[in-house]
Amino acid sequence: MSLPPQLRPSLTPQELEFIACNQETIEIIPLFGMDRIRLISGIYGPFVPPAKTRVPLWLATNLKLKMKCRIIPPEWLSVDYLNAKVEEEIAAEEFSELPFRYAEIAKVLLDTASDNIQQADKVRFLLKELREARQAKARKGLSRIDFSLVDLPNLCAMEINEIRPYFVKAMGVMGQLTAGMHPPGGGGGEGMEIDN
Repeated sequence: MSLPPQLRPSLTPQELEFIACNQETIEIIPLFGMDRIRLISGIYGPFVPPAKTRVPLWLATNLKLKMKCRIIPPEWLSVDYLNAKVEEEIAAEEFSELPFRYAEIAKVLLDTASDNIQQADKVRFLLKELREARQAKARKGLSRIDFSLVDLPNLCAMEINEIRPYFVKAMGVMGQLTAGMHPPGGGGGEGMEIDN
């Protein structure tokens, strides 16, 4: 059942994961042989072990759950990369550059293919630290933001989704305050019709 718009200020994390699974591709090493397959989103394959091939994330996780492939995690899903990003996030004023759907992709891969990720527990911990550092920066930035010049580069999908309800509410309040300063119709009453 679909909720009315006022009860759905933003997408759920599960909906964002679904979008990421359909839009993002990832490399796998298939454990089966098959020619190319034609899907709505494109043509993928051939699947010839041990050659790598790129497929949509949803297909990779489906094959992994059936033990028909090994997922090759993206370069950014490593301890070294994430360590550097955590340090950069803490040191810099602006948000560090990350893949737009990094949070969703990381969650899906850690849930379905943690055995294919080196030091998966450490990766989980670093992702949590990165998320906390970015959330603290977002809270600090939102308290000082000039809504006429909204510019938050390098925010990722999940982070945009989290602050969207705040922005919508704040922009509504700003609109009401601005409308209160400029009465409709210029205050003169001309052009107004009164129904009796």
